[in-house]
Amino acid sequence: MNKTEQSGVTLIELLIAIVLLSIIAASAYPSYTQYVVRAKRTAGKSMLLQVADRQQQYFMDNKRYANSLTSLGFQENPFMISDDGDYVAMGDSRSVYMVVIANPTPTTYWAIAMPQMMMATKDTQCGILFLLNTGQKGATGGGEKCW
Repeated sequence: MNKTEQSGVTLIELLIAIVLLSIIAASAYPSYTQYVVRAKRTAGKSMLLQVADRQQQYFMDNKRYANSLTSLGFQENPFMISDDGDYVAMGDSRSVYMVVIANPTPTTYWAIAMPQMMMATKDTQCGILFLLNTGQKGATGGGEKCW
């Protein structure tokens, strides 16, 4: 009799490969999610820095800080941004931060980026980002690497 060998993958080998891939995916997913959150947080920080730049220019021109974002040339007061820093409509599913100016006086202001939609639930480490007229940066979540 002539015996021929069959080649292929057994069911046990296939199950072992699936289990190993599942373990790798389960350990990589939280890191990926945090990476996405950090990337979206960059849009909020960048917009706060733009607000601060415009406030400084407004202060130099008018000897006081602006009371609203529209006075600084932004489209709305407050306004929403997407993860790439573009303006989006209020309630848009792509919005990641709402940018506002709080407590404006002629000599002080707070620029605030409040997380929206997915960012509000996923970014508990940092929460609301803020930038003061003094240059002080902070976050309400108590995370160490928010800025």
